[in-house]
Amino acid sequence: MPRPIFIGDLVLMSAPATGIHGVRTITLFNCLVSSLSFWQSPSDKIGDDGFSRPFAAYKRDFVQRHEGLSLLILESKDPDADFRAANIAGSDTMRFEREGKCPDGSTVKVSFSLAFADDAAVPEIHFATCQQRYPQNFRNLAFQRHATSVTGIAGVVVVAEQPDMQRNFFETFTGTKTARINGGFTIVTPRGEIDVLKPAAFVHRFGVTSPDVSLAARLAVLRFAVADPRLLEGVPEQAGISGLFAGNATVIGPGDAMGAVLVFEPAAQESG
Repeated sequence: MPRPIFIGDLVLMSAPATGIHGVRTITLFNCLVSSLSFWQSPSDKIGDDGFSRPFAAYKRDFVQRHEGLSLLILESKDPDADFRAANIAGSDTMRFEREGKCPDGSTVKVSFSLAFADDAAVPEIHFATCQQRYPQNFRNLAFQRHATSVTGIAGVVVVAEQPDMQRNFFETFTGTKTARINGGFTIVTPRGEIDVLKPAAFVHRFGVTSPDVSLAARLAVLRFAVADPRLLEGVPEQAGISGLFAGNATVIGPGDAMGAVLVFEPAAQESG
């Protein structure tokens, strides 16, 4: 079954980084974008349990090398069954929950089941699927309204020296077949596209420097759909950052987006 995009994770650098300092989450329609920052602390602050190893410890090591996007999570109805048969399972299924606060101050329970997938050829990206246990508590319209008119995830972009080498893994991970595009391939999920591009194709499309992929592929771009692109015109200047325009999209480069590339593009119009 095809799996839609659910979470993109952005890791912020504070070297030497050994402990998670803070997590900030932006809620969009049926998906999340999270940022994690690290602080200097004793190494034993991060545990050795099944969740800490593929998540916190991995991010601690990732941020020693660079900032940027490190984790791609797709939504699943059954994380237990996603990866075992395909031999790409990177962990047992883990469940965690916490209390969330609503705009009116009330609290609700938020719970997820998570299963990691592993591609040894792509150590700079971690992959997982996630099932929401209380989706009604997650879908809060008050948290999904943003001044930029962002409505959701239009897609993500991975950069790889040889995209074809990642094709089989991505088809298994997403449950969807790939289609060839200029400089790589694309996968259309029920919520957003996953494009895997060569560096030259990435630069041609977005007009910013490609991440270094000489050792391994990198998760480089989050593409956001916006309802009213006019609301974005003054945002880069107000935030003290530079933006460039590629066609109808606004692109925030890695120098201003903590190692990631953020693309804001008009939401697709439904025909009819």
